[in-house]
Amino acid sequence: MANVLVIDDERSIRNTLKEILEFEKFSVDLAEDGEEGYKKLSENNYDVALCDIKMPKSDGMELLQKCLENGVSTPLIMISGHGNIETAVEAIKKGAYDFIEKPLDLNRTLVTLRNALNRSNLESEAKQLRKTIKLIKGYDIIGESAALKGIKEMIDKVAPSDARVLITGPNGSGKELVARQLHEKSKRAKAPFVEVNCAAIPSELIESELFGHEKGSFTSAIKQRKGKFEQADGGTLFLDEIGDMSPSAQAKVLRALQEKRITRVGGDKDIKVDPRVLAATNKDLRKEIEKGNFREDLYHRISVILIQVPPLNERREDIPMLTEHFLDNICKEQGIAPKRLNKDALKVLQEIDWTGNIRELRNVIERLVILCDNEITAADVKRYANPEA
Repeated sequence: MANVLVIDDERSIRNTLKEILEFEKFSVDLAEDGEEGYKKLSENNYDVALCDIKMPKSDGMELLQKCLENGVSTPLIMISGHGNIETAVEAIKKGAYDFIEKPLDLNRTLVTLRNALNRSNLESEAKQLRKTIKLIKGYDIIGESAALKGIKEMIDKVAPSDARVLITGPNGSGKELVARQLHEKSKRAKAPFVEVNCAAIPSELIESELFGHEKGSFTSAIKQRKGKFEQADGGTLFLDEIGDMSPSAQAKVLRALQEKRITRVGGDKDIKVDPRVLAATNKDLRKEIEKGNFREDLYHRISVILIQVPPLNERREDIPMLTEHFLDNICKEQGIAPKRLNKDALKVLQEIDWTGNIRELRNVIERLVILCDNEITAADVKRYANPEA
């Protein structure tokens, strides 16, 4: 049964709506002005609210603004008189779900209510899906080692700013997780997080990937295309493995960071962009600068803050927490009953030389989940952790 709040200063309208909606199997609560309405919305979980625009004390527009500012997500359907249509349209622009004109039409009211409920249900399902995706992809940074605590503290300090961050560490150590946490804890969290693996894109295509291209700028450019800098405008651009970027692309990235402008391949128009740039590498960029492979001026642009992610071998005390996390996630992902490692199996895992870091550990746990019984033993770990041995 859906919960509906009716906010209207006219008792006759409140009572009529209550009677009709309860007949239609809704649960109905009432408020006689904006102040009481906001109090009830902030203290209770309603599926939808009907709100008059013209009310004493606090009107519908003030209530809508309060809800937006304070994260009250209940869909609001505004009720307006003939003289308030422009105000009602303005309310929709500001985030109201819809408006119904007085005198109220029963069928129109019920259809609008049910549409709002359907949207509310879809949004709830989408939120749950996003949580599930995050759980499966494992964006949380798992562990309580001293090194990891230091990284988490640094993320909390740096994330709210727009400072550029260079994340260093070996392959599979979790550099992307650090970048995603920096984004999720930033003021840009609701904007896109756009990732570019600079090592995976051929050098002749990297500029088109980053800056986009105009139609006809090269043989396969059959239409205009926005690059990653434009896609990440207002959000976060994560340049993974930036140490593998070509010299010409480095020069253009430097210009984009300096001027906050880019030019598409084959174009002559400057396009203003404002992404926060995070970069990661498994290389020692200082040595790459000495070899002439990386621009020193670009290095200083991207490394306002440095975060070094240690290899898994240097934080073995995190392996039990990581193992439990991966076990839980993988079992849910595979749709199978939960499994557990016994103490001896966990001890063997902590003794392995994890050259592939966290990525290798996750692969091993997935292999154990698929191939072993409900209780995973030390013998299982020795047998399946390194199948090529």
